[in-house]
Amino acid sequence: MKLTGAQAIVKSLEKEGVEVIFGIPGGATLPIYDALRESKIKHILMRHEQVAAHASDGYARATGKVGVCMATSGPGATNLVTGIANAYMDSIPIVAITGQVPTPVIGTDAFQEADITGITLPIVKHSYLVKDANELPRVIKEAFYIASTGRPGPVLIDVPRDVSQVVINYKYPESVDLSGYKPTYRGHAKQIRLAAKAIIEAQRPIIYAGGGVITSGASEELKKLAELTQIHVTTTLMGKGAFPETHPLSLGMLGMHGTRYANYAMCETDLIIAVGARFDDRVTGKLSTFAPKAKIIHIDIDPAEIGKNVTTHIPIVGDARFILHDLIAILEKLLAGEKMQNRVAWNEQVEEWRKKYPLTYSKEGGLKPEFIVEQIYDLTKDKETIITTGVGQNQMWAAQYYKVTKPRTFLSSGGLGTMGFGMPAAIGAQFGRPDAIVIDIDGDGSLQMVSQDIATAVINKLPINIVIMNNGYLGMVRQWQQLFYEHRYYAVDLMPGIPDFVKLAEAYGAKGMRITKPEKVRPALEEAIASPMTVIIDCWIEREENVFPMVAPGAPLSQMIGGEGE
Repeated sequence: MKLTGAQAIVKSLEKEGVEVIFGIPGGATLPIYDALRESKIKHILMRHEQVAAHASDGYARATGKVGVCMATSGPGATNLVTGIANAYMDSIPIVAITGQVPTPVIGTDAFQEADITGITLPIVKHSYLVKDANELPRVIKEAFYIASTGRPGPVLIDVPRDVSQVVINYKYPESVDLSGYKPTYRGHAKQIRLAAKAIIEAQRPIIYAGGGVITSGASEELKKLAELTQIHVTTTLMGKGAFPETHPLSLGMLGMHGTRYANYAMCETDLIIAVGARFDDRVTGKLSTFAPKAKIIHIDIDPAEIGKNVTTHIPIVGDARFILHDLIAILEKLLAGEKMQNRVAWNEQVEEWRKKYPLTYSKEGGLKPEFIVEQIYDLTKDKETIITTGVGQNQMWAAQYYKVTKPRTFLSSGGLGTMGFGMPAAIGAQFGRPDAIVIDIDGDGSLQMVSQDIATAVINKLPINIVIMNNGYLGMVRQWQQLFYEHRYYAVDLMPGIPDFVKLAEAYGAKGMRITKPEKVRPALEEAIASPMTVIIDCWIEREENVFPMVAPGAPLSQMIGGEGE
């Protein structure tokens, strides 16, 4: 089959099952867009390339498929960088296709030229600069394979304009053979037996689950392990949904804004069973004081993560689902139907912490963000719902008060902490899961970074709901200035100058509502959820409401601030 390079790219994307591409065209990608015009793949015209990358990221998180974004050379490509870095930090599989100037002028500072493979080198799992059109089918096959296997991540394909115009004999490879890339999926049998022995002997064990559980599809195995051994489970922000937060053994999120009872449990545990988590600083607090009495079992598909931040006593490299399956089989044999009895006192202690230090907030004053999240949860808990978030206080309130019960239903920027992620992630999620209610819990600062793409949601008739926790501040930065810089607020007040979000919504053709009183929250949410339109609910919350509990940066997990009661 004779195809141009551009046609070969589109044909290869079709063979990979791509349904939707988020992007913006430009001179260097015009041949690809001309070929895409003849394809059934849906192209979503965004208003900014960063948002295109976040939308492909949200699509990937919600569906488990590879997300695809596209941009032209130079500024189009560089605008993708934040979105690519965000996907890299959270191990999300996306393929980013960029146009490049023609090969004869590469390196001459040609118009709209940027060395995007060099620029993105530290933030991609792999990248290609394709100079021979005959390599395009193989490159695309490899890119999707690399992005979605092992520890997932972004792959970039840079295609010079002249390469996309060359005619080639097209044949799509049936398989991939990369000699230097062989992810390990099965865990070492001896190490798994050691882990089973340690679990049975432990007096105060805790399971610490991260996003790797969701990526590997190991949620059912995790639940089975917890119930079999009667071990409480705490999750990271990325791990929300890995274990039902309504389950009696769930301790919710740990770390900087985690529950007090999860953090106390981590401080006193004698065995951490870490699954698909990486012991990042927002979880560990002061590293030298983290879980000082604990032996650590670390299960992760990326061997580079094991031992990186904490000393690991039983390392197990491989896919979480396979390893938990094998671990459960050994434990079932060892237990032979008997119930674990050696940790009754420990579990009673954990429950005592839970009762003594529940998540709580003051009901005094005006509109409370925690109340709004509680109302969203109460209205959607029995429906297929995907929550996305911006970054900052809104993100943490959502994480604390929305109880997630299923994988791939809580999408948040964990590693990079990218303000502006929530709304485009909601766009991507709604394309991937049109059956689900999609709600973006966002901040006024976060949304302003990407608000131009409200147009994208409206034009595509996406019924996403954007709930703004509007306090007129860069709220989390203000909170840190209040707590750690003696109330010396500087460069955080967005007033005046904050837009009228109701008018902004209406300007783009969305529905806008403003809420200032608690009794108006539920009716507004009910109306928004029932609406087929994009709806923005601008909630004027208490300006100086803080997120508690909180562990100060660099402090031990045991030293939490606030959140002890009204």
